Amino acid sequence: MMGFGSTVPEHTARETQKASKNPVTDLNLKVCHAEDVLTNLNAFRKSRLFTDIVLRIDGREFHCHRATLSASSVYFRTMFSTGLQESQQDTVDIKGISADTMDCVIDYMYGGRWNIREDNVQSLLEASDLFQISSLQQGCIEFLETQLDPCNCLGFLSFANLFSIQALSEKSKRFLLERFSDVIQHEEFLQLSKDDLCDQLSSDFLAVTKEETVFEAVMHWVRHDVPNRKHALKELLERVRIPLLDQIYFVEKVETDELIMSTKECLSLLQEARRYHIFGNEIKSPRTRPRKFTNVAEVIVVVGGCDKKGYTMLPYTQKYNPGTGEWTQLAKIPDYSKSEFAVCALKNDIFLSGGNLYSNDVWMYNSHLNTWVRVAPLNKGRWRHRMVTLQGQLYAVGGFNGFSRMSSVERYDTYLNCWSYAAPLLEAVSSAAVVACLNKLYVIGGALSNQLNSNKVQCYDPVKDDWTLTAITPFTQRCISAVTLKDMIYITGGLMENMYKYNPVDDCWTMMGSTSGPLENCGLTVCNGMIYILGGKDNMAEGTDKVLCIDSTSDKLTHVSTMPQCASYHGCVTIHQRVRR
Repeated sequence: MMGFGSTVPEHTARETQKASKNPVTDLNLKVCHAEDVLTNLNAFRKSRLFTDIVLRIDGREFHCHRATLSASSVYFRTMFSTGLQESQQDTVDIKGISADTMDCVIDYMYGGRWNIREDNVQSLLEASDLFQISSLQQGCIEFLETQLDPCNCLGFLSFANLFSIQALSEKSKRFLLERFSDVIQHEEFLQLSKDDLCDQLSSDFLAVTKEETVFEAVMHWVRHDVPNRKHALKELLERVRIPLLDQIYFVEKVETDELIMSTKECLSLLQEARRYHIFGNEIKSPRTRPRKFTNVAEVIVVVGGCDKKGYTMLPYTQKYNPGTGEWTQLAKIPDYSKSEFAVCALKNDIFLSGGNLYSNDVWMYNSHLNTWVRVAPLNKGRWRHRMVTLQGQLYAVGGFNGFSRMSSVERYDTYLNCWSYAAPLLEAVSSAAVVACLNKLYVIGGALSNQLNSNKVQCYDPVKDDWTLTAITPFTQRCISAVTLKDMIYITGGLMENMYKYNPVDDCWTMMGSTSGPLENCGLTVCNGMIYILGGKDNMAEGTDKVLCIDSTSDKLTHVSTMPQCASYHGCVTIHQRVRR
């Protein structure tokens, strides 16, 4: 045995030093010490030893320590340290919570453990919010998140919004979107406010496999209290993708609904759906865009074109799904030894015409059968012309015949499968941008000769069958493309480094952001409410493989994908296709 004067052996001292520096050991020691302190404080509280404050709730008294309450709660820390009246009192009355809830809160502050149950979680959350005990509040939120169910998520959402609990609110909203078909079966759904219902119906992420579910939910909600809710019917139906309802269902269930037919404000929505059934995806609005979880998606189809150097004609027809980022090969073009042909979509099929000096061939891609079929030829062979859809008919506009630019315009009747002439252009052009907007055609810019380009905008009225000129363009370009989005026309391509926007109503032009260089003969289309630019010749006169996306609300341009190969002079359209989920 060592005496008082003995020293600890060197190896033992080192081992002791190592043990004291072990982070795991130190952490365990600290936890154990903290638990011991809380256990002792709780024992002191229960025996009223060293207590210096009494909390009185509903006639019950809780003897506590100011320091312990202040260490857990910002509310009590402020009360006892800022000279408030309560800081001088021995007894403080607490309002707004029950004695049982206060008992649970004090147990947590003294023990660090909570007993959260379904029957007390709401009151504990309110108390933790009042006393500003963030850890207890977080525990209540996590408990509630585990209890989300189709029968209560709307109540949780309302509760979260009332107490500004963002995490719970977002999770409740997400749960509602993901389980919408189940949620609408419960009584809570009928108590949902109109504004909250509109908010959910507007989402592209509403998880329904068919839009009929959404329509029936709206009608069920309105019929629950027709006198007070009928006025909201139009606003709600504006959030339903009525054009995407099954056509037979639309005729049998929607057009014959007495409540809808008696609400005149809703008739324009029915008219839009009828036009969509006749003209297909030529009719564009937020209601014609499929939701993310239905079995239909908007996809971009790229047709043919030239390779990177412009020497080889590409035979491919390729589908790009922006929602998944996937590229899929479709049926190849039957006669692909062509370039600078015209492509457009009509009733969810794709038409291709021309492609060399004397070609009057027209092919149709049937999107349901994934096959190309030949249809009636053009009256005149065209090259470097454009095709566009207007009111259910195709228009082949301008072009080049090997000798001069063409002013003739042909119109295709899908029912008769024949082409007829419409009024000719005021100015013959090729490689112009041609687009439909507000029931009129717009021919923008284009080539007048090998050296000269146009800055004119020619506008065609199909009712009058005549052309007029509108405000000239702020550019003079050929090999450009245009699309329509929200009744605005967007133009890019050629040698321009910026996109331009034209407002047909105000007849004015606006320059938008840069496209980071020219993209001559690029593909341009609108998909899922966004503008997509695919491929095109860059400033080195080489085809690119970039897929760019532009948010028209912010003008933000993003590189979102890469094409399977570089391409220019290709066709680019958007159609709806069934997808596997």
